[in-house]
Amino acid sequence: MPLSHGHIRTIVETYLVRHPHERPQLDGFLDALDRPTDIACRSTFSGHVTCGAVVVDQLGRVLHVLHRASGKVLAPGGHTEPEDESLAAAALRELHKETGIPPQASYQGLRTDRKRSNGTSSFSGV
Repeated sequence: MPLSHGHIRTIVETYLVRHPHERPQLDGFLDALDRPTDIACRSTFSGHVTCGAVVVDQLGRVLHVLHRASGKVLAPGGHTEPEDESLAAAALRELHKETGIPPQASYQGLRTDRKRSNGTSSFSGV
């Protein structure tokens, strides 16, 4: 079953609780969720949802892949598929497809950003 607009809206609204200053940039996206068009479908040419995974190792290095179609170096990710149960599941599926990293080997979320003594941030899982 395709991802529902309600699921996607919940994710965005949860994000906006922590980052309310970004609402103006996301208002157009939230408006699109009110339209009957399936925003999770890749054939929605006015814009559609894609998912990505940011993989950071213990040394702080970020995994990137070469996107074949665009020639750009990006975080692993791609389009949602009808069988994806959540945005996180789509990101993990794409991570596995593009890198071979199995979904069970990766973490699906972030708890918080912690400030290090040197003023930089790090992220840790729940």
